[in-house]
Amino acid sequence: MPYVPIEKRLFRIDGDTPVLLGSRCARCRETFFPRRRLCAVCFEPVEDVDLCGRGTLYSYTYVHVPFFGQTRIDAGGYGVGQIDLPERVRVQAVLVGEPGAWRIGMPMTIALEVVDERGEDDVAIFRFAPEEA
Repeated sequence: MPYVPIEKRLFRIDGDTPVLLGSRCARCRETFFPRRRLCAVCFEPVEDVDLCGRGTLYSYTYVHVPFFGQTRIDAGGYGVGQIDLPERVRVQAVLVGEPGAWRIGMPMTIALEVVDERGEDDVAIFRFAPEEA
């Protein structure tokens, strides 16, 4: 079943693998995510580049949210982290797993998650998961 990215400006999907879409400045060599038209450092035009799908967990938190119609905040939630990529880019993303599954400095890899099954094209988001040992 083919997958469609929920936001085509942020990533594309090659088979079952999400690829982050970034930009790099030819002049000062800074790299950015998400893509942009001009360098935030020197204001020169940038080139589109694919970013690595692996990185290191810089920081994380767990967001407690109540289930629909509930008032208890301990009923559900999700992890959010900042992942440092080799291109010297820090990406904020939803994390796969539960509290206690992550530690600062651990290797992370990009993953795909279907958020809406539409029959012909499933809509998906990218997440980062702890890299398998």
